[in-house]
Amino acid sequence: MKKNANRLYKDLAWLWPIWEDVEVYREESELFARIIKRHAKIKVRTLLDMGCGGGKNAFHLKRHFEVTGIDISKPMLANARKLNPECEFRSADVRNFDLKRQFDSVFINDAITYMTTKTDLLRAFKTAHKHLKPGGVMIVHPDECRGRFEQNETTVWKAKTDDMDITFTENQYDPNPRDNTFEKTLLYLIRKKGKLRIEHDSHVCGLFELGAWRQLLKRAEFQVREKKGGVTSNDLPVFLCVKPL
Repeated sequence: MKKNANRLYKDLAWLWPIWEDVEVYREESELFARIIKRHAKIKVRTLLDMGCGGGKNAFHLKRHFEVTGIDISKPMLANARKLNPECEFRSADVRNFDLKRQFDSVFINDAITYMTTKTDLLRAFKTAHKHLKPGGVMIVHPDECRGRFEQNETTVWKAKTDDMDITFTENQYDPNPRDNTFEKTLLYLIRKKGKLRIEHDSHVCGLFELGAWRQLLKRAEFQVREKKGGVTSNDLPVFLCVKPL
């Protein structure tokens, strides 16, 4: 693994609360809550947030459900606990954990993009299926997919605190179109009281055909529907996955 890999989930996790205000996640989270309630075959009281990160989605989802979050990053879990002290958070890998209980619904957001092989993607789906009650619904969606990937896409965000100005620059690039991954490179320009500090970060993410998503979800024994049209910022489908009664 590269020396500067996944630092946003390690020593630079302190940047996450600053990156975007939690209110940015309200519209998305409220929409997912409505979708979950509409498509579940049972009354939904509990939700498992797989790969909860810093807890910004959980902040809004907890208004509708009793939220339990898991994540592999302990610094991100610290952010999530601070933001959502009333929720339960556990350290776990989305591919192979076992909480010994089931939930009415499961939500997987950005963490799924770090499944870089079909084997790992299937393991995450099967783990979600194991933790979902019959009649419950899992919501998952791809951030990117093969065939719609924009090579060299670059996005810039800006944030400000009392004593810092921060510029976040994110670049996506696929160096090998024959495999199932792409690279996400991030630069953080951190100016504290005018003094510049530059930090570099890199992430390897999964890139699959939509057909592979559909096939693997069915192999995980979900009944799968898709919701399209402006649900996600990239206009890719949201998969509504019901565990049969």
